[in-house]
Amino acid sequence: MTCKTYVTTAIPFVNASPHIGHALELVITDALARHARQRGASVRCQTGTDDNSLKNALAAERLGIPTAELVAHHAAEFANLGKRLGFHPDDFIRTSSDPRHSPAVIALWKRCAAAGDIYKRNYSGLYCVGCEHFLAVEELDGAGCCPEHRIAPEPVSEENYFFRLSRYQDFLLGVIDRGVLRIEPAERRAEVRAFIASGLRDLSISRSRERARGWGIPVPDDPEQIIYVWFDALTNYVSALGWPSDGGEYSTYWRGPSRRAHVIGKGVVRFHAVYWPAILRSASLPLPSEILSHGYVTADGQKIGKSLGNGIDPTVLIDRYGCDSVRYFLLRHIHTTKDGDISSARLVQAHNAELADQLGNLAQRVTALVARERHGQVPAPSTPGTLEHALAKAAAHASDDVARGFDTFALHKAASALFRFVTAANRYADQTAPWSLAKRSGSAAQASLDTVLYHLVESLRVVAILALPFIPESAIELATRVGLQEQELCWDALAWGTLPVGTTIYRRSPLFPKVSPEAAHGIRAERSTPTT
Repeated sequence: MTCKTYVTTAIPFVNASPHIGHALELVITDALARHARQRGASVRCQTGTDDNSLKNALAAERLGIPTAELVAHHAAEFANLGKRLGFHPDDFIRTSSDPRHSPAVIALWKRCAAAGDIYKRNYSGLYCVGCEHFLAVEELDGAGCCPEHRIAPEPVSEENYFFRLSRYQDFLLGVIDRGVLRIEPAERRAEVRAFIASGLRDLSISRSRERARGWGIPVPDDPEQIIYVWFDALTNYVSALGWPSDGGEYSTYWRGPSRRAHVIGKGVVRFHAVYWPAILRSASLPLPSEILSHGYVTADGQKIGKSLGNGIDPTVLIDRYGCDSVRYFLLRHIHTTKDGDISSARLVQAHNAELADQLGNLAQRVTALVARERHGQVPAPSTPGTLEHALAKAAAHASDDVARGFDTFALHKAASALFRFVTAANRYADQTAPWSLAKRSGSAAQASLDTVLYHLVESLRVVAILALPFIPESAIELATRVGLQEQELCWDALAWGTLPVGTTIYRRSPLFPKVSPEAAHGIRAERSTPTT
């Protein structure tokens, strides 16, 4: 894995409270960052909020409050959601108030202008405020609406500044075809390539001050124009690194040899995989290395979103089921790159049948046996037999499959690989029946019990390491129960049979208490609302 890794979320509009789709992006990004750190990378993880949007200004206007007040309120909600999900990024940037941001946006504009790529002209088009983007007629659905937000775009005629996107068609096709810019999944890559190959039109990159409600960053030397929110927002990936300064974190995580990965929803792929690389090329700056696009969380098959008015409040789910249960469901039961449905019933089923019955039960019965039969000390094993070799092989397969899942942006497969090993460990416990061995006298039976207990505790140690990106609170708690510190949950520690004999094991309350089926109700009634 690349030693220097920079992984970011998209920065969402803050016209309303966050919904469960935002939670999905945060936990995917956090899991990627945690896994990269486990494998020895120096990781910088970043998120934030896109404050300078017209939709933010319009939401504030409807509520009769200043835009700055609205965006500050909702930005705090987004920051709090990350904390509630166990996501602790290295940086959280707000584009309206962070002193690093506006100077970088202006510097990027001036670089593109110096390259001859910005000009001004009159323009008429159909503008979707939800997308913050002009749409061509052929992009609308049969009802003449934006297919993403299901609203009719607004006809707009005004004088704007344009970016010569058409100049970069061949360049973009080249970096995609050569793999310089990796786009996952393959179907998103194909869509992006087809869009570029169909012919790129120059991109409007400003709005009149009047239409922007005076909210945003003014165009250099033209205060009657406001810089287009996407030109503004995309700059956060370098502004937070200190650019236009050429040193520091920018040098480490962007200009130097590094992995630069943007984790985004599929609805904003074009902005990140077409517009952003072209703007960077114009400004003679390095490109991101990866665009990793996840799907949508749906309810009853319908996309969840602020604009659609059906957002599910993730903090309610966290309060009801716990942080790690929500993380686990999103990472295992929502396909990483496809849409996936959520319901309270499915979440409770995953918690009880998988976290509680499989992982929680394994941890509880193993630590209880060691506490009762070996005074809480890991015993010395005898020579491993066929079953022990099979368990060690299952652990090796699991670590390989988890790594492959992360490397291929298939975190749902990585989580499934982890639980295949949990199943293997439970099967080993059933096959060896240590509770029965404990009842038998004689040195042979007790030596067999020592061997079984050692390998079961070793299984828990490996599970704790593999589980850290998915369920960090529970993984760290499990690690403490088998005598490990958090810093020991690294990839290099996965070698089987390295658990020291004599390690103290702690028996505590269940890792995942069962949730009553009666708790599986009300998810559709939990709605985010754009109120302060």
